[in-house]
Amino acid sequence: MAIIKLVRFDWAMKYILRNKANFDVLEAFISNLLKETIVIENILESESNREAENRKFNRVDLKCKDSKGKQIIIEIQNQREADYLQRLLWGTSRAVVEGLELGKGYSEVVKVISISILYHTMRVSEKENTDFIYYGTTELIGMHTKKPLILHQSKMKNEEVSVVTSQNVFPEYYMIYVEKFEDMINEAIDEWVYFFKHGAIREDFKSPGILLAAKKLDYLMMSEEDRRGYDDYLAYLGQELGILETAKEEGREEGREEGELKGKLAAARNALKKGFSLEDIAEITCLSLETVQKLKEND
Repeated sequence: MAIIKLVRFDWAMKYILRNKANFDVLEAFISNLLKETIVIENILESESNREAENRKFNRVDLKCKDSKGKQIIIEIQNQREADYLQRLLWGTSRAVVEGLELGKGYSEVVKVISISILYHTMRVSEKENTDFIYYGTTELIGMHTKKPLILHQSKMKNEEVSVVTSQNVFPEYYMIYVEKFEDMINEAIDEWVYFFKHGAIREDFKSPGILLAAKKLDYLMMSEEDRRGYDDYLAYLGQELGILETAKEEGREEGREEGELKGKLAAARNALKKGFSLEDIAEITCLSLETVQKLKEND
């Protein structure tokens, strides 16, 4: 099966998709994820502009409208860092505050939807967490009735009842764990996650959105300058990965050494209890005579 190689989505978010002419790619992705037609009005000031701050740090805030014309702010994040949930909470809180214009009432607070494309597993259980997309929001539920708190409801022109609960107000979160995806394609959003994971799409992909991405994010169609910039970014990521793997190996080595020392000290204490001489214990455990002497004095 043929594979079409594209630029990585995280790089595209920073350098290509911020262009208004390419909003349709982001609109297609968000609409497939939310299963709702989303139109991007404009891009808000975001930390993506601060390139000198950290090359891997990337977030883009989008002012959007849904199919009913309701304004929402969609925040797409693509990061690798510890304490990610806390960082996520801070980001959505900031988006809520900044989305309210000075002098406006709280009724003008806009809905915020946070979408995280994660190339790391954060601090979660690898064994227990096997899904690749997680969703969450805040819903106020009666402790006794187990029913949601209804803030408002009214009849629409088509006789449908519109119900507003806390879920319509509080932020929503989508977390996509790229590495958890097992390349099984069942719906349109799966094609996007495949793209996030592999930086490519398959020739059998059919959703209009991903085909649009294939057209606009084709590496071979970029200018020579953009290709050099992208290659430099990949080299940077490779260097970062090498540093991370080195740090992990050093940590494992320190752990092994620490484990060996603990074993030697335990063996030395046991030998002391059985009356072995300090010299014999030092020779058997490969500990220094001074260390064995201190163990005897402390025990």
